[in-house]
Amino acid sequence: METQIQQEQISHETTLFAEPVFHFQNFAITNALLTSWIAVIVIIILSFVLRSKLKEIPGKIQNFFEMVIEGALSMCDQVTNDRALSMKIFPIAISVFFFILVNNWFGILPLGGFGLLERGKEGLSFVPFLRGGTADINTTIALATMAVIGANIFGVFSIGIWKTFNKYVNLKVIGQIGKKIRKDPTVIIVAPITFFVGLIEIVGEFAKIASLSFRLFGNVFAGEVLLVSMAALVGYIVPIPFLFLEILVGVIQALIFSILLVVYFTIASTDHDEHDEHEKKPASSSQGGHEVVIIN
Repeated sequence: METQIQQEQISHETTLFAEPVFHFQNFAITNALLTSWIAVIVIIILSFVLRSKLKEIPGKIQNFFEMVIEGALSMCDQVTNDRALSMKIFPIAISVFFFILVNNWFGILPLGGFGLLERGKEGLSFVPFLRGGTADINTTIALATMAVIGANIFGVFSIGIWKTFNKYVNLKVIGQIGKKIRKDPTVIIVAPITFFVGLIEIVGEFAKIASLSFRLFGNVFAGEVLLVSMAALVGYIVPIPFLFLEILVGVIQALIFSILLVVYFTIASTDHDEHDEHEKKPASSSQGGHEVVIIN
């Protein structure tokens, strides 16, 4: 049997879809899903180990992670401009960052020899046990959906359900037409436009999901295809620089996704009505005994 397998040509192609490696009744466990579970377990174990070894005088490892956390929190502050808001968003943003990062790096580990041999119509095919979870479109869509829905839920808790709803279905501006039409007749044109802009924002939320998911999936999957292609053409030395490049790309993609998540959460928690009222509020000052009114 082993001699027959050796004589047959074994194909190993990088597919767009994740391949199943195990089955639990009717539920297929793919290699991308298995890698995601392993990534979560690694992050949990690492978190408990670091938590148990915290000291007032940090060691090298604790000092490294403190530098990473402080740097990431400062970057979050640059987006939110509010440390209190950053402290609310940061835990989920840093968690998503490490999840994506570990998944990206698992996908390029040199463990290609571990897997299953499956016989199909075209002969034997090799299915690896590990494949980067972010190289599966299902994982990236789930992450993007979580980010967009989570941002809107965060907005509900931050500014209220009514103001969040009015961002998309702006009934308030329609209701104010009767009050403002005498003072400002142009409101009969501006208000419907503002209302339909809110409806377009709903389409924009779906566009965010598509943009986040396909950007992450495309970059990670392209990197894996590049490494496989280079390894097939030249087996030694040449693929090494590309391997280090993909390590850097894994960090960049995780960082981009996390920053965009912070941006979406910050926008969702912003009350645009209060901002507009603050901009329109007149500021007064006295010069030479005369009151000067400045209207922005």
